[in-house]
Amino acid sequence: MYNHQFDNTGPRYLESILPRIPPLACFVLPYRMRLREESCRERLLMFARSRLGPATISTLTALAVGVLADCAAPPGTLAPSGPQAETSSFKLQTNAFKPGGDLPRKFTCEGADASPGLDWSESPASTQSFALIVDDPDAPGGTWVHWAVYDLPSSARQLPEGVPQADDLPGGGRQGVNDFGKPGYGGPCPPPGKPHRYFFKLYALDKRLDLGAGATRKAVEQAMKGHILARAKLVGRYGR
Repeated sequence: MYNHQFDNTGPRYLESILPRIPPLACFVLPYRMRLREESCRERLLMFARSRLGPATISTLTALAVGVLADCAAPPGTLAPSGPQAETSSFKLQTNAFKPGGDLPRKFTCEGADASPGLDWSESPASTQSFALIVDDPDAPGGTWVHWAVYDLPSSARQLPEGVPQADDLPGGGRQGVNDFGKPGYGGPCPPPGKPHRYFFKLYALDKRLDLGAGATRKAVEQAMKGHILARAKLVGRYGR
């Protein structure tokens, strides 16, 4: 049994002892340990080559790819479930920052705390509404929710910069409560140290969720299950 104290060096330590970890532990190690998907897959295949035959290796490879794809995703990431789940033309964009780049100070708690402008296009034809979730999987206490928007009309193609912190949006749609305990957007506000990642996840849905005002991310995600036609993602970073 392993009983380690995890800190910022935890992921590196786990990678260094990976050869001594039982292969099936790759399926149950908590995401917060942040073992890389590639490392877990390599460990499983290494075990298979030493103990099993070619046919079993092929089966194990298929299982590993499917399971690890789910395990490696950030908490709160829901996979598309509809027949058009792989709509690659459905993209989320912003002029506020480059994909994978740093969020400007104005979109954080150290600036105006304004939400960045977002736009999208090419959603599936059967889309009935959109939902947006913004979170930080690198927060010390677990994934931190910065923004939850739902029941955006199917005709919507953007959210302007500086969306008001209110329950209802002028053009339709509602905002949930973030982990700061307020409706609407709450910008990045990480502790000093390594920059955090901020995932902007837009979902095209085959129905309206019809949730009341101030819903939590958990409630939004639960209502979306089985109704996701396509998903688009954008990642930004911020540190101080």
